[in-house]
Amino acid sequence: MTVANPSRTPYPADVALCLEFLTDPREFLAAAGEHLAQNPVQNTVVTTTAERLLRGEKGAPDDWWLVVRDGPEVVGAGMRTAPFPPRPAFLLRMPDAAARLLARTLYERQESLAGLNGALPTVRLCADELARLTGGTVEVAVHTRLFELLEVIPPARPEGHLRAGSVEDCELAMAWFAAFMADADDQAGRPPGSSPHETPDRKSMMMRIESGWLWFWVNGAGDPVHLTSVGPVSFGAARLGPVYTPPEHRGRGYASAAVAQISQRILDQGARPCLFTDQANPTSNRIYQAIGYQPVTDMANLLIR
Repeated sequence: MTVANPSRTPYPADVALCLEFLTDPREFLAAAGEHLAQNPVQNTVVTTTAERLLRGEKGAPDDWWLVVRDGPEVVGAGMRTAPFPPRPAFLLRMPDAAARLLARTLYERQESLAGLNGALPTVRLCADELARLTGGTVEVAVHTRLFELLEVIPPARPEGHLRAGSVEDCELAMAWFAAFMADADDQAGRPPGSSPHETPDRKSMMMRIESGWLWFWVNGAGDPVHLTSVGPVSFGAARLGPVYTPPEHRGRGYASAAVAQISQRILDQGARPCLFTDQANPTSNRIYQAIGYQPVTDMANLLIR
């Protein structure tokens, strides 16, 4: 564990902020779990990642988990566990002074950080401070928005039905996961590959299928025409994504029907369904709001050049 001493920062001495860097997700949840449980939807990315690693998935040797304290009280959290370049850190909301303190601490420990994801304004404040210290610039890769659904507004039902993914669907699912990010960039007007993301390998895709986290909408002929993935319930929230319909099957209501039915299943379990949208994609934002999803908070993926 590394503890950042607030006295080394240029901020007022009466700000009793402390940063704890942990390497064990179990220790992180023990320290920050009560804080995370207060807003399970807003904290969904961090909680699901921590619990996924506790189930046995391997992280990198230099992964870290961050607990932000103001005196004895936990006031923020974050992590750096992303396996894809530029290995961005993910930050939850924290006091503005803590975001700047984190930037200074990372700079002082000579940790190279070229990307930051997470809640605004925290990630922007941290990125701007890092850029100031390093002489770099901050670039927005993607603006995202987190949504939560409290009650499903049933959409028109298209032909076909929802079915769980099977072992035979693994190759198709991997291909559609890869196509999802390329299409998302294209629909948002970004160059292909400009959005950093993780592509599941066969082992992790099989785990999704065997855990019941992968769903297809199949048409009247029984052919898959849409895919929706959903994560496990963590701290009472379950996050959907990716949601993908191949171009030749779009505009027929498959995504709306699948997301609505899966969201209702989550609600029936007593959990809270949530998902992210790309703010540059008006189609997905419109579809989800039409079935009852309401915006919770804005986030961003930032690059530091």
